[in-house]
Amino acid sequence: MNRFERLFEELPHDAECALITSDINRRYFTGMKSSDGTVIAFRDKAYLIIDFRYIEKARASVKNAEVIEQKKLYPQIAELIQKHGVSGMAIESRTMTVSQLNGIRNFFRNIDINDTDMLSNAIDTLRCCKSQEELECIKKAQEIAEKALDDVLKFIKAGVTEREIALELNHRMFLYGAEDLSFETIVLSGANTSMPHGVPSDKPVENGEFVLMDFGAVYNGYHSDMTRTVCVGQPTDEMKEVYNIVLDAQNTAIKSAHGGITGRELDETARSIIDDAGYGDYFGHSLGHGVGLEIHEKPNASPNYMNELNTAAVVTVEPGIYIEGKFGVRIEDFVILTENGCENLTKFPKNLISL
Repeated sequence: MNRFERLFEELPHDAECALITSDINRRYFTGMKSSDGTVIAFRDKAYLIIDFRYIEKARASVKNAEVIEQKKLYPQIAELIQKHGVSGMAIESRTMTVSQLNGIRNFFRNIDINDTDMLSNAIDTLRCCKSQEELECIKKAQEIAEKALDDVLKFIKAGVTEREIALELNHRMFLYGAEDLSFETIVLSGANTSMPHGVPSDKPVENGEFVLMDFGAVYNGYHSDMTRTVCVGQPTDEMKEVYNIVLDAQNTAIKSAHGGITGRELDETARSIIDDAGYGDYFGHSLGHGVGLEIHEKPNASPNYMNELNTAAVVTVEPGIYIEGKFGVRIEDFVILTENGCENLTKFPKNLISL
């Protein structure tokens, strides 16, 4: 069963047609990366309408949709709607702009446009459950990131700047086969590590400081995500204590993770440990998020996510403690949820490393 067939299994029986316009979801359904193009899917057939720049590539690579060269998009869509005899069309409510929606409404006056979250929710449900092929890409992306980190630990020393470490990480990930970075690499040191999403600066690393690195690689469209906090020189007793609390919280959450646990429940397994240790006010973000074609996608492990986490979902587990003016610690792995537990995709050691 291809992804279009699975999509219509998730949609109500009266949903006759789906218009997919976002770059990410177009790639998810067709397997092809492009900056433009439109997918229109019916219960019996799907089409990719794409312009001349991509037509040769699309005809060679897209297998589960008929490829049509774009001339005049809306009349071409209208012709297909008439051919399949449908009277309604669902759109991606979360990614379509107001301008796009107005244009569609003005042109397709005789078509019922479903602008609810129905289609977006159905696609999210599909994308939450990763196929074996998707998981292999995610694993490869993670291998690239870990190989880069292994090299960079030899580069980090007192006097090297945050920006230099970030550039070296990025260089190594591309060298080992990344097609892109998962996001702008975060490298922070000393007091800067108390900022969960700080930006690398020209601050040099000093002896006795933490260095926090949050980064990931993209392979065939799929992202990895990991964070490691290491020390240059010897950490203080307070630094060791905080590090071990975060590590305990993370290990406990990973042991608790399984398909069917709610996002709130998984978040609480780590948060309660940090709370009980007296650092609850210093853990201000959620425990984790889904990872796949996007670095942040559903499902989430957060206090506000009441839904169950799907089996075969890939979710980060990244507790942290951030003490303003002193230091911060975050340790992040990501896992595949199974019926009875999870598989940790992150193999890099988590013991406190002193460089």
